[in-house]
Amino acid sequence: MRSYSLTLCLVLALGAGQARAQQPAARPAPMSKFFEAGEIDTRRLLAAPPADGSPASLAELAELHAIAAARTPERLALAQQDAEVENVTAIANVLGSAFDLQRLPKTSKLFGDLRNEESLAAKAAKKVFNRARPWEADPSLNTGNHLAGCDKGAPRTSYPSGHSTMGWAAGELLAQLIPTRAQDILARSSDYAESRLVCGVHYRRDVEASHVLATAVLLQLMTHPEFRAEVEDARAELTAAHLAP
Repeated sequence: MRSYSLTLCLVLALGAGQARAQQPAARPAPMSKFFEAGEIDTRRLLAAPPADGSPASLAELAELHAIAAARTPERLALAQQDAEVENVTAIANVLGSAFDLQRLPKTSKLFGDLRNEESLAAKAAKKVFNRARPWEADPSLNTGNHLAGCDKGAPRTSYPSGHSTMGWAAGELLAQLIPTRAQDILARSSDYAESRLVCGVHYRRDVEASHVLATAVLLQLMTHPEFRAEVEDARAELTAAHLAP
């Protein structure tokens, strides 16, 4: 009897171990490739957003209602499309089909690394400031046609806008690489950020803070030799593809 009990315990223990082994491993949290901890200090970099219910916050909510009332179906469709595409291709579409990351591996690597860094910075800032989304502060924004299919995001992740941080960072770097199209590229970045207001999922200050954050991340990245080397590799690749001078 004692031998049977011991055997049963061993079987159960081995079974539990096999079950744990069969469970998919948790994905490791993304890590910065270039920055040391605290190198981008969002508390010092960004001003705190206005408190919920403050006059400044209410004015921003009023602007979102006005934007929703005035937007056209075409502009809403673009905003919905922009909500779905959160990478450099959303900004580079002004360059046409020649900008194809599958044919530009060095450029793809560069913008992939940029995406990782600005995304980490934006997520860290969201946790610091913990601002309620507009639809959370004003439930009427979450009814009828206001959100209109746009991804509204998680509560209390409004400041800064992650989409806008990507758009500004990618646009500023792309404009540096292709200066002959800088005006078109930066105009697209601005329009991409505006889509977050058209969707009603961010306040004006959210997208403005994103511009500050994106610029700071890019400037700091340019102090790292590895990143600058990636920039020069991408520049040469874009020149060879007749996309850059």
